[in-house]
Amino acid sequence: MNELIEKALHQAGDHSNVKSVKRAAGGSINKSYFVETDNRKYFIKYHPDAPDRFFELEAKGLALIRETNSIAVPEVYTYSDESNNACLVMEWVEGAASADTDWKLGERIAAMHQTFGEKHGFEDDTFIGTLPQTNGLFSSWLDYYRDRRLLFQLQLGIDRGRVTGKRRDRMETLLDNLDKWIPGDADPSYLHGDLWGGNWLSGPGGEPYVIDPSFLYGDRHFELAFTEVFGGYSSDFYRAYQEHFPLSPDYEDIKPLYQLYYLLVHLNMFGEAYGRSVDTILKRYAG
Repeated sequence: MNELIEKALHQAGDHSNVKSVKRAAGGSINKSYFVETDNRKYFIKYHPDAPDRFFELEAKGLALIRETNSIAVPEVYTYSDESNNACLVMEWVEGAASADTDWKLGERIAAMHQTFGEKHGFEDDTFIGTLPQTNGLFSSWLDYYRDRRLLFQLQLGIDRGRVTGKRRDRMETLLDNLDKWIPGDADPSYLHGDLWGGNWLSGPGGEPYVIDPSFLYGDRHFELAFTEVFGGYSSDFYRAYQEHFPLSPDYEDIKPLYQLYYLLVHLNMFGEAYGRSVDTILKRYAG
């Protein structure tokens, strides 16, 4: 591993002495390391069997978020998607939360969502976890969300035997009637795409940073709905967001349909532990 880390550092332009290499916390998909050289501190992620373009697309998502000038992201020094050598080399972000960190986070995410693309989706196919996510650019948010997000997970669930029987029937009924709830004309906000509570952290001065994006353009309510699935966000976050970019009055009606996508992802990745949550939503809208 030290040889791989040294190669990654050289690719990043750092040929100085390596002072420390330690395993770092972070995710279940990659091996993560804190690395300190005479020049600086790094966070390096390594995946021995990364899918094609895995780290390239993460780096691209971080760059797009950085372009909004809304919320901080770690600087990316280099990446590689070479077989058996896939890695991402970033700055080490170190800090502690301050009293207003959660408020800043809501404020910064609201600002990011006020940056807009021309269409919905994304020009590249991406990943959610290690699952592939087919994309494409669509004029209609409804068409993109139905055909590229929910339909893809439905087919994957059928292939893996996790969406069958009544669950499959209800899912197909929902897709046929999705236009009753999901807007076609939502604004295509810049979205992080995987904004669970483990994908933000506190940096210097309590400044919030976001990490590990699965970037897309889409309805901002899709992003907000996911923040409520697994927690990790305080009431200050939501109050700040609402103050700077008020949610649609029908958000509570649409929210479960946006959470459905992420629950299907977890059902297809991890199994039936997420089945009851999927079924509850399907019964509500297609029961």
